[in-house]
Amino acid sequence: MTALWTAASAKMATGGTGGGGWAASGVTIDSRQVQRGDLFVALQGPNHDGHDHVASAFHAGAAAAMVSCAPPDVEADAPLLTVPDTQSGLEALGEAARARFCGKVAALTGSVGKTGSKEMLRLVLSAQGLTSATIGNLNNHIGAPLTMARLPESAAFAVVELGMNHAGAIGPLSRMVRPEVALITRIAPAHIEFFDSLDGIADAKAEIFEGLQPGGTAIVNADDGYPDRLGAAALRAGAARVMRFGEASNADARLVRLGLHSDRTEVEANVLGQRIAYEIGVPGKHWALNSLGVLLAAGSLGVDPVAAAEALAAIRPPAGRGATERLTLPQGRITLIDESYNASPAAMQAAFAVLTAHEPPTGGRRIAILGDMLELGHAAPAEHAALGDHLAELPVDLVYAAGPEMAAMVQRLRPDQRAGYAADTAAIANEIVPGLAAGDVVLVKGSLGIKMARIVDSLRAAVAAGSVREE
Repeated sequence: MTALWTAASAKMATGGTGGGGWAASGVTIDSRQVQRGDLFVALQGPNHDGHDHVASAFHAGAAAAMVSCAPPDVEADAPLLTVPDTQSGLEALGEAARARFCGKVAALTGSVGKTGSKEMLRLVLSAQGLTSATIGNLNNHIGAPLTMARLPESAAFAVVELGMNHAGAIGPLSRMVRPEVALITRIAPAHIEFFDSLDGIADAKAEIFEGLQPGGTAIVNADDGYPDRLGAAALRAGAARVMRFGEASNADARLVRLGLHSDRTEVEANVLGQRIAYEIGVPGKHWALNSLGVLLAAGSLGVDPVAAAEALAAIRPPAGRGATERLTLPQGRITLIDESYNASPAAMQAAFAVLTAHEPPTGGRRIAILGDMLELGHAAPAEHAALGDHLAELPVDLVYAAGPEMAAMVQRLRPDQRAGYAADTAAIANEIVPGLAAGDVVLVKGSLGIKMARIVDSLRAAVAAGSVREE
């Protein structure tokens, strides 16, 4: 097992103290996820203190633990790396990992599409060499240094997702990651509760350019209204070039033709003057547009765009972000589109396009089960009402809604679309399954905080005994 960190290298990186000749093959901050050989970092948060779980981490096979003080329930000779502050120690590991890394780094952010784009770029680069990437959405002030601390020195590429909900969050992370390529997927109303305007969101996302390496490339969306503002920010930060993707005529990677299917997306694009046709293994125009940014990023890292495009047929959506399942309920088989992880106005629109691209069999219907979009601040009533106006024009047969903000949406639906409404997901979950019929195509989408996963769980729980769920 290759050592990611040794006692000596970790002490040098952090300035910590401690004995033992330990070697760790991984890094984790969750004692429940410890793998044998991990370095467990005992972070202190407002609700939990990792020091309370150091003994559990060792019991699970941790090679060592980073602590700010020795927990009373561990052996006196336990392999501890003691630092003044474990959050700062984790950041120091991340910075040291980047300093020793000789591969190439891409960083991504955006109001929507960053995790899917990260997964596409990870897939594309993995076909070219060992690639390390952010796991899930570990993209904040804890997740980003953790991602870097896990970066193998021998990897060829790293793909790092950076997120934020306030100004000043991404800049320090970008300066730690120091990418050769920085990609912003799209500027849209998300986390707008913490900003005065979309301009503020754009400026906060543009902080990703602050860490660009000399000669680095910035990639921005040509269609969202912010390519000039973001491009100027990138050039001020020292970007050697700014590239655009989208449908605009001046895009460096431009969508030429789109073919939407229930299980895939066909794309024709002009990428830096080269016509490329390819398939993406998930449905949705938003996947097609984001793939264009991915191809520019891959090309900027030295990967042939044609080879990169060919790899995208194998992409599958992350959990809760568009995965499609066939479920056999007592009434018959339905199709579930699981978009339960999160939601914003732009992401809702993209999900509706996927739902309407499905053609239900005879007797089946298109059904949307929607939860509140959170962190929209004063814009929430108007944005939720606008969803209702949009849905009223779509071939969506029934709409269930949960959450206080969704009341504004329900009022704008067609009367025949209104299937049910409740203030929370727990209250409506049991109403949905009895109202389904064989052939229905069911979309579940809402912000993480509204717990739309309850709806998905209730649908899966209703699967007839002995039936098989088909991915």
